[in-house]
Amino acid sequence: MHTHDVDEELVAAAAEVARTRCRGDNHTMAAAARATDGRIVTGVNAYHFTGGPCAELVVVGTAAAQGAYDLRTIVAVGDRDRGVVPPCGRCRQALLDYFPALEVVVPTPGGGLRAVPVIDLLPHTYVWADHQPATPSQAGGVSGARGPGAA
Repeated sequence: MHTHDVDEELVAAAAEVARTRCRGDNHTMAAAARATDGRIVTGVNAYHFTGGPCAELVVVGTAAAQGAYDLRTIVAVGDRDRGVVPPCGRCRQALLDYFPALEVVVPTPGGGLRAVPVIDLLPHTYVWADHQPATPSQAGGVSGARGPGAA
């Protein structure tokens, strides 16, 4: 597994949102992502028994709404000082599909943090983009892969 430097500012941004915005059972996780232009985008999960979106997926939509279509790094932090939490399987797959070069900050067994390529979190995975017809936006490389329904 490849390890890269941790974006401490990004972790702090997610922790601040978790501390100040995650209240009650509906919002228990916060996430922050760094766009390739340097912006930090944050969001919280929207828990619902039908499968509401995780904080990481909220951040993907929020980033797009703000015109940040390429994300470099993402991290999720739990409420009540739970610290950095790795993404669930659904988020891992969606993040890989949207941002194949994304780095994900995860905890280490020793209590530290590391940033790893999202592909390292899903070895031997299905890659959605491999089964889609090429479009002009995808011809430019992995940053052009925007995921399902992208034009």
